[in-house]
Amino acid sequence: MVIAVTTAYDVAAQVRDPELPVLTLADLGVLRDVTEAPGGRVSVTITPTYSGCPALDEMGADLRRSLLAAGYSAVEVRTSLSPAWTTDWISEDGLRKLREAGIAPPSRLGPKVAGPVPLNLVPPSARVACPRCGSFRTSELSRFGSTACKALRRCLDCAEPFEHVKEI
Repeated sequence: MVIAVTTAYDVAAQVRDPELPVLTLADLGVLRDVTEAPGGRVSVTITPTYSGCPALDEMGADLRRSLLAAGYSAVEVRTSLSPAWTTDWISEDGLRKLREAGIAPPSRLGPKVAGPVPLNLVPPSARVACPRCGSFRTSELSRFGSTACKALRRCLDCAEPFEHVKEI
């Protein structure tokens, strides 16, 4: 059974992240707000994973393209840097999708301290489970993977390399 997309949020929530295409912007937690106005106008607010995110322009273009194709007449994409995005905003479904794609998801960090939050790509957890075999016997091969948000690791048991989304 096919369910019709009925709201601008439904359309925006289906847009995939350009750097982690196994996740939608909603899964990743960067989709913050979608507001519909009279005349088919839509305003979308996103919070990038970090202020220098190179995929930010592509996210906006993909949102505009998807919403215009769905029949909305005008689309404004806004960027909000406050509060700062955290890997804790990745949905449980998003964490599952990362594991299923062979990418180790970040650990949960918990509540942030009040006040300004500097960007801090903390070193990966000492105990990162291999997304393929589940072993915690893994080692870091490179602090950076295909994007600044990921590290490259290898499992010492199954010998498979994998990426790990760093905790932010």
